[in-house]
Amino acid sequence: QVQLVESGGGLVQAGGSLRLSCAASGSIFSINVMGWYRQAPGKQRELVAHIISGGTTNYTDSVKGRFTISRDNAKNTVYLQMNSLKPEDTAVYYCNAILRPSRWEYLNDYWGQGTQVTVSS
Repeated sequence: QVQLVESGGGLVQAGGSLRLSCAASGSIFSINVMGWYRQAPGKQRELVAHIISGGTTNYTDSVKGRFTISRDNAKNTVYLQMNSLKPEDTAVYYCNAILRPSRWEYLNDYWGQGTQVTVSS
């Protein structure tokens, strides 16, 4: 059983910073991609950023230059450093991992439970 546990959300004023963490645990053979999505009230879930095992990163345009995704492969952990936060960044942030639980299984998609980020103006 694979679990993704997020931490680091909270309430911050506009212009402030937060750092999200997500640790994957359980039966894990290899992790291809780890990333962060977010969902604001009344909106669809959207990709914020992801990082591939080799280190390649991808960001949605609205966070480029403000957010940084990084990964500790030894700890199966992904981080999202969020700077210069704006009220429109307010959302529930979900961790995502695409991984193989064992050498005999295909890639599967896993999600964390979500962590609330609220940016006040």
